[in-house]
Amino acid sequence: MGIFKKRVNDFPTPWTFTKAVKEGAVETKLSMLLMGFGNIVHGQVIKGLIYLAVEVAYIVFMAVNGVHFLGMLGSLGTEPQREIWDEANQVYIYTKGDQSILILLYGVATVLLTLLMIWAWKGAVKSAYKAECLQKEGRHVNNFREDLKSLLHENLHRLLMTPPMVFIFLFTILPLIFMICMAFTNYSKIDNHLMLFDWVGLDNFAALFDSSSILGSTFWSVLGWTLVWAFFATFSNYICGMILSIMINRKGTRAKGFWRFCFVLTCAVPMFVSLLIMRTMLQPEGAVNVLLRNLGLIAQDASLPFFTDPTWARVTVIVINVWVGVPYTLLQLTGVLQNIPGELYEAAKVDGANAFQTFTKITLPYMLYVTTPYLITTFTGNVNNFNVIYLLSGGDPVTDLSSTAGKTDLLVTWLYKLTIDKQYYNIGAVIGILTFVILAIGALFTYRNSKSYKEEGGF
Repeated sequence: MGIFKKRVNDFPTPWTFTKAVKEGAVETKLSMLLMGFGNIVHGQVIKGLIYLAVEVAYIVFMAVNGVHFLGMLGSLGTEPQREIWDEANQVYIYTKGDQSILILLYGVATVLLTLLMIWAWKGAVKSAYKAECLQKEGRHVNNFREDLKSLLHENLHRLLMTPPMVFIFLFTILPLIFMICMAFTNYSKIDNHLMLFDWVGLDNFAALFDSSSILGSTFWSVLGWTLVWAFFATFSNYICGMILSIMINRKGTRAKGFWRFCFVLTCAVPMFVSLLIMRTMLQPEGAVNVLLRNLGLIAQDASLPFFTDPTWARVTVIVINVWVGVPYTLLQLTGVLQNIPGELYEAAKVDGANAFQTFTKITLPYMLYVTTPYLITTFTGNVNNFNVIYLLSGGDPVTDLSSTAGKTDLLVTWLYKLTIDKQYYNIGAVIGILTFVILAIGALFTYRNSKSYKEEGGF
């Protein structure tokens, strides 16, 4: 019983920030003003000095640049670059002016740095309270060397996770928030808003949803085709891959490895190479049209409009996507088929089930149960399938010269054209946000209502 009590007492006390504020001693509460003060008082001098150095560095940064960055964030700059004629030297002098893009970037970075500082501040207060409690209980308070050693043992997870979190913060979270903020500005080539731009609120969203405008009608058209493309690209690959995998995996098929090798061989060739070759072959004077003329299947002065007719172009990209995508689906479903318990088929055969009933009652439900997450991720990937569309058709054909998108453009390829070619960065940011929202809601809703989620491990 005594051992049990000892082990219970060895569990760490929850040293929370709230308890530190309410129950902490004077030195702990002073740590809210001077980070690390409580640690220094209780013998953790180096740790306390590190906390204090972090606080001093933050205060110096805010005094030198941070306050200015936050102050400019509200207006994004007001002074444009000016051209002044210098009579003495007979040359033009250009004033620097404000650059809104840098103001926005530095402002967002300062806000995120402040949030990190708040997190570090709370950690410093909790650390001081922990040291206070341990000393009051007569327990050992770690010195700096012992804290470093703990990073290789009980706190190893913190040591290993810190570098990835730093990179995620710098290269994912900061650019993402920066892009989201850009959607609420007029940062674009229109009216020369590339150097100096302003906040416009929800005007960009309103313009994109306005179906009566060219931009709005283009958005709805591209969104509709994107969803149609993603549906057919996903399920055509899945159905064709399912048929191939079932045919190859059945008992009567000989040389199963050879047939799988033939279909999977296309995976060995980089996809962009295959797509560029197919694009060349399907041109009006490409190999396919020349061969059809030589065989007399089309007139000598005619060619099939693979990429010049909207309907032909859309069907073409779907068919070619099947050719490059089926091998991956074949590999996925082959593994699923080989893991279906053989007892299920034997029991169905004893009950007198035919091949169709076996497929609809055993094979198909099992495959759908296992591959539902794969279907969701494939659909999401096809919505953002930049390579197939851009390398095959480039979004063409363009039937409306006033539009910025072609008939095969997806949201992602249209976004690329708007930002890289047209420099409409604000509209591109809005499209990026809407694409994320549509995919996130669709994927979460579909997965949470699937059997793979509701009956996990129950098949």
